[in-house]
Amino acid sequence: MFKGSLPALVTPFTNGQVDFDALKKLVDWHIDQGSHGLVPVGTTGESPTLTHAEHDAVVECVVNHAAGRVKVIAGAGSNNTAETVRLVQAAKAAGADAALVVTPYYNKPTQAGLIAHFTAAADCGLPIIIYNIPGRSSVDMSVATMAELAKHDMIVGVKDATGDLARVPKQRHHCGHDFIQLSGEDATALGFNAHGGVGCISVTANVAPKLCAEFQEATLAGDYATALSHLDRLMPLHEAIFMEPGLVGAKYGMSLIGMGNEEVRAPLVGLTDGTKAAIRDGMVHAGLLN
Repeated sequence: MFKGSLPALVTPFTNGQVDFDALKKLVDWHIDQGSHGLVPVGTTGESPTLTHAEHDAVVECVVNHAAGRVKVIAGAGSNNTAETVRLVQAAKAAGADAALVVTPYYNKPTQAGLIAHFTAAADCGLPIIIYNIPGRSSVDMSVATMAELAKHDMIVGVKDATGDLARVPKQRHHCGHDFIQLSGEDATALGFNAHGGVGCISVTANVAPKLCAEFQEATLAGDYATALSHLDRLMPLHEAIFMEPGLVGAKYGMSLIGMGNEEVRAPLVGLTDGTKAAIRDGMVHAGLLN
Protein backbone atom coordinates (compact mmCIF):
# COMPACT_ATOMS: atom_id res chain seq x y z
CA MET A 1 0.00 0.00 0.00
CA PHE A 2 2.78 2.46 0.90
CA LYS A 3 6.16 2.37 -0.82
CA GLY A 4 8.71 4.40 -2.72
CA SER A 5 9.55 8.03 -2.13
CA LEU A 6 7.20 9.72 0.33
CA PRO A 7 8.19 13.35 0.97
CA ALA A 8 7.79 14.50 4.57
CA LEU A 9 6.08 17.67 3.42
CA VAL A 10 7.10 21.06 4.74
CA THR A 11 4.29 23.39 5.75
CA PRO A 12 4.65 26.69 3.86
CA PHE A 13 4.11 29.94 5.76
CA THR A 14 3.59 33.48 4.54
CA ASN A 15 3.75 36.25 7.13
CA GLY A 16 3.36 33.72 9.93
CA GLN A 17 0.27 32.02 8.53
CA VAL A 18 -0.11 28.67 6.79
CA ASP A 19 -0.11 29.38 3.04
CA PHE A 20 -2.65 26.91 1.68
CA ASP A 21 -2.26 28.04 -1.93
CA ALA A 22 1.47 27.32 -1.69
CA LEU A 23 0.69 23.95 -0.07
CA LYS A 24 -1.57 22.97 -2.98
CA LYS A 25 1.19 23.98 -5.39
CA LEU A 26 3.59 21.68 -3.54
CA VAL A 27 1.15 18.77 -3.71
CA ASP A 28 0.83 19.15 -7.50
CA TRP A 29 4.59 19.54 -7.92
CA HIS A 30 5.44 16.44 -5.93
CA ILE A 31 2.92 14.36 -7.85
CA ASP A 32 4.20 15.70 -11.18
CA GLN A 33 7.77 14.90 -10.10
CA GLY A 34 6.89 11.27 -9.43
CA SER A 35 6.58 11.12 -5.64
CA HIS A 36 4.76 7.97 -4.58
CA GLY A 37 2.91 9.46 -1.59
CA LEU A 38 2.82 12.46 0.73
CA VAL A 39 3.33 12.79 4.47
CA PRO A 40 1.99 16.12 5.80
CA VAL A 41 2.39 17.49 9.35
CA GLY A 42 5.13 15.28 10.58
CA THR A 43 8.01 16.98 12.37
CA THR A 44 9.25 18.25 8.99
CA GLY A 45 5.82 19.83 8.58
CA GLU A 46 6.47 21.80 11.80
CA SER A 47 3.74 19.98 13.70
CA PRO A 48 5.18 21.12 17.07
CA THR A 49 4.33 24.75 16.26
CA LEU A 50 1.02 24.28 14.45
CA THR A 51 -2.21 24.71 16.36
CA HIS A 52 -4.57 21.74 16.36
CA ALA A 53 -6.86 23.62 13.97
CA GLU A 54 -3.95 24.30 11.60
CA HIS A 55 -2.80 20.69 11.84
CA ASP A 56 -6.22 19.36 10.87
CA ALA A 57 -6.59 21.94 8.09
CA VAL A 58 -3.23 21.03 6.53
CA VAL A 59 -4.14 17.32 6.47
CA GLU A 60 -7.54 18.08 4.96
CA CYS A 61 -5.98 20.37 2.33
CA VAL A 62 -3.40 17.79 1.25
CA VAL A 63 -5.92 14.93 1.13
CA ASN A 64 -8.46 16.95 -0.83
CA HIS A 65 -5.96 18.37 -3.29
CA ALA A 66 -4.17 15.06 -3.85
CA ALA A 67 -7.64 13.70 -4.66
CA GLY A 68 -6.53 10.08 -4.67
CA ARG A 69 -3.61 10.60 -7.06
CA VAL A 70 -1.19 9.38 -4.37
CA LYS A 71 -1.50 7.98 -0.86
CA VAL A 72 -1.47 10.43 2.06
CA ILE A 73 -0.04 9.42 5.43
CA ALA A 74 -1.04 12.10 7.93
CA GLY A 75 1.21 12.96 10.83
CA ALA A 76 -0.75 12.28 14.04
CA GLY A 77 1.84 11.97 16.77
CA SER A 78 1.86 13.24 20.34
CA ASN A 79 3.19 12.17 23.72
CA ASN A 80 -0.40 12.35 24.97
CA THR A 81 -2.43 9.27 24.02
CA ALA A 82 -5.76 11.09 24.10
CA GLU A 83 -4.38 13.79 21.81
CA THR A 84 -2.96 11.16 19.47
CA VAL A 85 -6.37 9.49 19.25
CA ARG A 86 -7.97 12.83 18.40
CA LEU A 87 -5.40 13.48 15.67
CA VAL A 88 -5.89 10.01 14.19
CA GLN A 89 -9.66 10.44 14.24
CA ALA A 90 -9.32 13.79 12.47
CA ALA A 91 -7.01 12.27 9.85
CA LYS A 92 -9.52 9.48 9.28
CA ALA A 93 -12.38 11.97 8.94
CA ALA A 94 -10.32 13.95 6.40
CA GLY A 95 -9.85 10.84 4.27
CA ALA A 96 -6.15 10.17 4.89
CA ASP A 97 -4.94 6.72 3.90
CA ALA A 98 -2.97 6.20 7.12
CA ALA A 99 -1.58 8.01 10.15
CA LEU A 100 2.06 8.33 11.16
CA VAL A 101 2.26 8.01 14.96
CA VAL A 102 5.55 8.71 16.74
CA THR A 103 6.70 6.94 19.88
CA PRO A 104 5.79 9.31 22.76
CA TYR A 105 8.63 11.74 23.37
CA TYR A 106 9.94 13.15 26.65
CA ASN A 107 7.75 11.14 29.04
CA LYS A 108 9.56 7.88 28.05
CA PRO A 109 6.87 5.20 28.42
CA THR A 110 7.76 1.55 29.00
CA GLN A 111 7.24 -1.05 26.27
CA ALA A 112 3.87 -1.83 27.88
CA GLY A 113 3.03 1.85 27.65
CA LEU A 114 3.94 1.86 23.95
CA ILE A 115 1.61 -1.08 23.35
CA ALA A 116 -1.23 0.74 25.11
CA HIS A 117 -0.55 3.98 23.22
CA PHE A 118 -0.40 2.46 19.74
CA THR A 119 -3.31 0.12 20.37
CA ALA A 120 -5.48 3.11 21.29
CA ALA A 121 -4.44 4.86 18.07
CA ALA A 122 -5.05 1.76 15.95
CA ASP A 123 -8.47 1.16 17.48
CA CYS A 124 -9.63 4.32 15.67
CA GLY A 125 -9.81 2.22 12.51
CA LEU A 126 -7.21 3.98 10.35
CA PRO A 127 -4.01 2.18 9.28
CA ILE A 128 -1.13 3.19 11.54
CA ILE A 129 2.55 3.57 10.66
CA ILE A 130 4.70 3.44 13.80
CA TYR A 131 7.39 6.13 13.84
CA ASN A 132 10.39 4.88 15.80
CA ILE A 133 12.97 7.64 16.27
CA PRO A 134 14.78 7.09 19.57
CA GLY A 135 17.27 9.88 18.90
CA ARG A 136 14.46 12.42 19.31
CA SER A 137 11.87 10.64 21.43
CA SER A 138 14.33 9.08 23.93
CA VAL A 139 12.40 5.82 23.77
CA ASP A 140 13.15 2.92 21.43
CA MET A 141 10.42 0.48 20.50
CA SER A 142 11.86 -3.03 20.74
CA VAL A 143 11.46 -5.55 17.96
CA ALA A 144 9.39 -7.71 20.31
CA THR A 145 7.00 -4.84 21.03
CA MET A 146 6.69 -4.05 17.33
CA ALA A 147 5.93 -7.70 16.61
CA GLU A 148 3.18 -7.66 19.23
CA LEU A 149 1.67 -4.50 17.75
CA ALA A 150 1.93 -5.90 14.21
CA LYS A 151 -0.75 -8.42 15.18
CA HIS A 152 -3.28 -5.54 15.18
CA ASP A 153 -4.99 -5.33 11.79
CA MET A 154 -4.61 -1.55 11.70
CA ILE A 155 -0.88 -1.39 12.56
CA VAL A 156 0.60 -1.93 9.12
CA GLY A 157 4.18 -0.69 9.19
CA VAL A 158 7.00 1.37 10.61
CA LYS A 159 8.97 4.46 9.74
CA ASP A 160 12.33 3.40 11.14
CA ALA A 161 14.74 6.23 11.98
CA THR A 162 16.99 4.21 14.25
CA GLY A 163 19.80 4.19 11.71
CA ASP A 164 20.36 0.51 12.54
CA LEU A 165 20.07 -1.45 9.30
CA ALA A 166 20.12 -4.75 11.22
CA ARG A 167 16.70 -3.82 12.59
CA VAL A 168 15.15 -4.20 9.14
CA PRO A 169 15.64 -7.98 8.72
CA LYS A 170 14.90 -8.51 12.41
CA GLN A 171 11.58 -6.68 12.08
CA ARG A 172 10.91 -8.50 8.82
CA HIS A 173 11.40 -11.82 10.60
CA HIS A 174 9.32 -11.00 13.68
CA CYS A 175 6.60 -8.78 12.16
CA GLY A 176 6.15 -10.63 8.85
CA HIS A 177 7.14 -9.93 5.27
CA ASP A 178 3.95 -7.92 4.68
CA PHE A 179 4.77 -5.47 7.47
CA ILE A 180 5.68 -2.24 5.66
CA GLN A 181 9.13 -0.92 6.52
CA LEU A 182 9.90 2.67 5.48
CA SER A 183 13.20 4.37 6.17
CA GLY A 184 13.20 7.59 8.16
CA GLU A 185 16.81 8.39 7.28
CA ASP A 186 17.72 9.56 3.78
CA ALA A 187 21.42 8.72 3.97
CA THR A 188 20.91 4.99 4.63
CA ALA A 189 17.82 4.48 2.45
CA LEU A 190 19.64 2.31 -0.10
CA GLY A 191 20.85 -0.16 2.51
CA PHE A 192 17.47 -0.04 4.22
CA ASN A 193 15.68 -1.24 1.09
CA ALA A 194 18.37 -3.83 0.37
CA HIS A 195 17.64 -5.28 3.82
CA GLY A 196 13.90 -5.53 3.17
CA GLY A 197 12.52 -1.99 3.28
CA VAL A 198 10.15 -0.66 0.62
CA GLY A 199 10.56 3.10 0.75
CA CYS A 200 11.59 6.26 2.54
CA ILE A 201 9.70 9.08 4.24
CA SER A 202 12.20 11.63 3.05
CA VAL A 203 13.21 15.17 3.96
CA THR A 204 15.51 15.57 0.95
CA ALA A 205 12.58 14.69 -1.33
CA ASN A 206 11.20 18.16 -0.56
CA VAL A 207 14.11 19.55 -2.59
CA ALA A 208 14.79 16.72 -5.06
CA PRO A 209 11.50 14.83 -5.50
CA LYS A 210 12.20 13.46 -8.97
CA LEU A 211 15.68 12.22 -8.12
CA CYS A 212 14.48 10.66 -4.84
CA ALA A 213 11.58 8.95 -6.64
CA GLU A 214 13.90 7.55 -9.30
CA PHE A 215 16.30 6.37 -6.59
CA GLN A 216 13.51 4.52 -4.80
CA GLU A 217 12.21 2.97 -8.00
CA ALA A 218 15.69 1.67 -8.79
CA THR A 219 16.04 0.02 -5.38
CA LEU A 220 12.60 -1.56 -5.58
CA ALA A 221 13.48 -2.95 -9.02
CA GLY A 222 16.69 -4.42 -7.62
CA ASP A 223 18.78 -2.09 -9.79
CA TYR A 224 21.28 -1.16 -7.12
CA ALA A 225 23.87 0.14 -9.62
CA THR A 226 21.45 2.86 -10.73
CA ALA A 227 20.40 3.49 -7.14
CA LEU A 228 24.03 3.89 -6.08
CA SER A 229 24.63 6.37 -8.89
CA HIS A 230 21.65 8.40 -7.67
CA LEU A 231 22.90 8.20 -4.09
CA ASP A 232 26.28 9.51 -5.20
CA ARG A 233 24.46 12.56 -6.55
CA LEU A 234 22.24 12.96 -3.47
CA MET A 235 24.64 12.29 -0.60
CA PRO A 236 26.19 15.78 -0.30
CA LEU A 237 22.67 17.24 -0.28
CA HIS A 238 21.52 14.77 2.40
CA GLU A 239 24.44 15.82 4.58
CA ALA A 240 24.01 19.55 3.98
CA ILE A 241 20.27 19.62 4.67
CA PHE A 242 20.86 18.07 8.10
CA MET A 243 23.75 20.33 9.16
CA GLU A 244 21.01 22.30 10.96
CA PRO A 245 17.36 21.25 11.49
CA GLY A 246 16.38 19.41 8.34
CA LEU A 247 13.13 21.19 7.65
CA VAL A 248 14.92 24.55 7.70
CA GLY A 249 17.45 23.19 5.22
CA ALA A 250 14.68 21.80 3.06
CA LYS A 251 12.84 25.11 2.94
CA TYR A 252 16.03 26.93 1.99
CA GLY A 253 16.76 24.45 -0.79
CA MET A 254 13.22 24.75 -2.07
CA SER A 255 13.52 28.54 -2.12
CA LEU A 256 16.49 28.25 -4.49
CA ILE A 257 14.32 26.50 -7.09
CA GLY A 258 11.27 28.74 -6.70
CA MET A 259 9.19 26.30 -4.64
CA GLY A 260 8.60 28.40 -1.54
CA ASN A 261 10.27 30.69 0.94
CA GLU A 262 12.53 30.12 3.94
CA GLU A 263 9.98 31.10 6.60
CA VAL A 264 9.88 28.88 9.70
CA ARG A 265 8.30 29.27 13.13
CA ALA A 266 10.23 29.90 16.31
CA PRO A 267 12.09 28.39 18.04
CA LEU A 268 13.54 27.47 14.64
CA VAL A 269 15.41 30.23 12.82
CA GLY A 270 17.07 30.73 9.47
CA LEU A 271 20.26 28.97 8.46
CA THR A 272 23.83 30.16 8.89
CA ASP A 273 25.67 31.25 5.76
CA GLY A 274 27.91 28.18 5.89
CA THR A 275 24.98 25.77 5.82
CA LYS A 276 23.33 27.72 3.02
CA ALA A 277 26.50 27.43 0.96
CA ALA A 278 26.70 23.68 1.61
CA ILE A 279 23.07 23.18 0.54
CA ARG A 280 23.61 25.20 -2.61
CA ASP A 281 26.74 23.18 -3.40
CA GLY A 282 24.85 19.94 -2.75
CA MET A 283 22.11 20.99 -5.13
CA VAL A 284 24.66 21.85 -7.82
CA HIS A 285 26.30 18.43 -7.32
CA ALA A 286 22.90 16.73 -7.64
CA GLY A 287 22.16 18.61 -10.88
CA LEU A 288 19.34 20.65 -9.38
CA LEU A 289 21.08 24.00 -9.87
CA ASN A 290 23.62 25.22 -12.40
